[in-house]
Amino acid sequence: MLVNGSAIRAVFTGLSTQFHNALQAVPTEYLDTTMTVPSTGAGVDYAWLSRFPKMRQWVGDKHIKQLKLGNYYVKNLDWETTIAVDRNDIEDDQLGIYNAQAQMAGQSAGELYGDIITDLKNNAFTGLGMDGVAYYSDSHVLTNADGVSATYDNKLTAALSAASLAAVTSSYGAARIAVMGFKDEEGQPLGLIPDLLEVPPALEAVALIIANADKLADDSPNPYRGTCRVKVNPRLTYSTAWMLHVSNRGAIKPFVLQTRKAPTFVSQTSMENDDVFNRREFKFGAEARSAGAYGFWQLSVGSTGQG
Repeated sequence: MLVNGSAIRAVFTGLSTQFHNALQAVPTEYLDTTMTVPSTGAGVDYAWLSRFPKMRQWVGDKHIKQLKLGNYYVKNLDWETTIAVDRNDIEDDQLGIYNAQAQMAGQSAGELYGDIITDLKNNAFTGLGMDGVAYYSDSHVLTNADGVSATYDNKLTAALSAASLAAVTSSYGAARIAVMGFKDEEGQPLGLIPDLLEVPPALEAVALIIANADKLADDSPNPYRGTCRVKVNPRLTYSTAWMLHVSNRGAIKPFVLQTRKAPTFVSQTSMENDDVFNRREFKFGAEARSAGAYGFWQLSVGSTGQG
């Protein structure tokens, strides 16, 4: 192939098509636990996460919920993947390997948001949320307008089990009770009902019994059948921990995806570029700006599974 401007443009148009086809084919499963927050600057201040939105009866003056600005600021992060194309491969029409590389770059770009959210989950027992404690913690404090505080716990240690009624009640059942018992700052029940059980592959069989089976492992009736869907996440790095989420509150979800710049195909194709002159290299890849954040802790309970 004669390497000139039009030929280079044609090559990289093809690579861009391969990239975007692969990008669009990636499932967006992360959305079942994630609310997306567009960002228009360097980052976002999540002061609004300090108060769970709930209506109250209007008696007398309105009850103003003060937001604590600057308490939970999340900066956008830069992401990239870059691939070099040897000019000789273009001259020799050896572009098959780069088509595969473009497809893999598109796949990776499509998985970026899911990776960001899974990273939050992998660190949720130590990563700090909007109230300054770990997202899964036994010390979430809510204080009402009169200065009265209450402490809530969305962290368990029970191993997920379907061995018997006692075992499933003390693990999955305890998590359901915890979520349904959460209240707002004024002590009013939030009325949350968890519906999504997320587990690593090692707990898939147990989770499916809890969600779908008529009977537990000891042949006793399963009272929790049909109370949740199961999400098996192979990117989770632990084997014993599990999470029970509220995913049925519309756009409000447990985790936050902050988007500044969606994954975008970029290329460096100028014949006059120093990399082309010195190393015979054109380049293409993807760039993005995004970050993750912990949302309302009331929407999820996590267990270390370590007893």
